[in-house]
Amino acid sequence: MSSAAQSPPATVSGASYAAAAVTMAHYKAADSKREQFRRYLEKSGVLDTLTKVLVALYEEPEKPNSALDFLKHHLGAATPENPEIELLRLELAEMKEKYEAIVEENKKLKTKAFLIM
Repeated sequence: MSSAAQSPPATVSGASYAAAAVTMAHYKAADSKREQFRRYLEKSGVLDTLTKVLVALYEEPEKPNSALDFLKHHLGAATPENPEIELLRLELAEMKEKYEAIVEENKKLKTKAFLIM
């Protein structure tokens, strides 16, 4: 056998062992934070929602020009409506009805005024 095949195992000095331990601890802390964040996203339903939207985009027969707009539209539709928005919609519908009634009344008054002259 050659002498290269039987070389003694490499030794690690105390300083490089400590540096390696610190580096490993840093990676474990980062992995732990990533894992906690992943669990948070999973628990809150974010991963499931994103997966559904991405699958919908994948299954689109004609891909949209803007994938980002597709995601924004579908994610926006997936969120529950703000109650304030619904109140504003109702108020807008009421105001439109009032406006139409006033326009109709204005037409009648103009016709009446024209007939009097």
